[in-house]
Amino acid sequence: MIDSVSITVRSGHGGTGSASFRREKFVPRGGPDGGDGGDGGSVILVADTSVRTLKELGRKRIYAAEAGGRGEGNNKHGRRGESLVLRVPLGTEIWRLNDGESRQLLAELIEQGSSAVVARGGMGGWGNARFATSVRRAPRIAQRGQSGEEAHLVLELKLLADVGIVGLPNAGKSTLLRAISAARPKVAEYPFTTLEPVLGMVERNWQTFVAADIPGLIEGAHRGAGLGLDFLRHIERTKVILYLLDGSGEDPVADLQTVEAEVREYRRGVADRPRLVAVNKIDMPDVGRRRREIRERFARDGLDVFLISAAGGEGLDDLVQSLAEVVVKESEEAPRQGEAAESVQTPARDLRVRREDGAFRVQGERAVAFAEMMPVETDEGRAEFWRRLKRWGVSRALRQAGARPGDRVRFGDVELEIEA
Repeated sequence: MIDSVSITVRSGHGGTGSASFRREKFVPRGGPDGGDGGDGGSVILVADTSVRTLKELGRKRIYAAEAGGRGEGNNKHGRRGESLVLRVPLGTEIWRLNDGESRQLLAELIEQGSSAVVARGGMGGWGNARFATSVRRAPRIAQRGQSGEEAHLVLELKLLADVGIVGLPNAGKSTLLRAISAARPKVAEYPFTTLEPVLGMVERNWQTFVAADIPGLIEGAHRGAGLGLDFLRHIERTKVILYLLDGSGEDPVADLQTVEAEVREYRRGVADRPRLVAVNKIDMPDVGRRRREIRERFARDGLDVFLISAAGGEGLDDLVQSLAEVVVKESEEAPRQGEAAESVQTPARDLRVRREDGAFRVQGERAVAFAEMMPVETDEGRAEFWRRLKRWGVSRALRQAGARPGDRVRFGDVELEIEA
């Protein structure tokens, strides 16, 4: 199972607007008719039950949506770029890698069809027809398309299971899952037979729940020892934890303490979820003779355990019934939290002005995007830019921050001098 991949996503650039004028016979002064550029396509991740792993996404490193088309004369707008939809398994977490390798959780997709926009397409630039007024009848300016967004993402899959079966290697987890469900994980006598989590649907008396066989944990798993960190995260969304212990071991209670300690150290709160404890291999003669001793040993710690044989079937009905009852109870009392986000948080539109290295930095999505798209290198484009900022209240905000004509102002990557 591929349950973690790193990819780069790029949304499409917006198309450039057109600076065009009507040219028709008998119309000597045709007005501006430049069309707008099309919006660029976005990159969207969608949860789909038909996708089981992140393997397919891991085949490429870069995913890009389509750019918007250029505007044309005769008020023809550019074509909107096609968005790129990437399908991921239910239970996928989307993390954005920021500068310095810090991570930000963008969304958790845990329901069929839930989606997240991870890179929003750039806006198409306005054509010159947009800038025509009763005073300026022949504007010769058009906007560039807005640049698309780029994001470096880490996608991590956490299985959506009701019951997580955890224990030390060779405790019989795979054998138990085969016995109570239709899943067929590999079973062998050597440790770490299971190298990836396996899900199985368990049905008993009209009740169903999903159980996950989590690969064996060893001491130090929460620090990455063995297969620890790769698979400990798969128990985060389980409602119930079933600790499965090897009855043929020297001290099943000590084994339980080892596994519980790893779960607790990995993430606080996970070990506090409802738990059941089962001692396996009770069909072995040496273990069978110790039934009473095992029960009494756990009873001294206040634990009631299930004595089972995953291979022979002994005690499985009672165990499965108890698991089903706890799952139903947890589903009713504490429904799953964390509804999937429909889209990633976008930058706030609130306007902010601050001093920065002898200049003034304007922050605000609308103003910054407009500055980056306008042809401010031309006199006409620059004049139109400041007219718009005055209308939007940006000029007033600059004055209130202490900015005066001649001061430098930065909008994203654009730096201008305030005009009188």
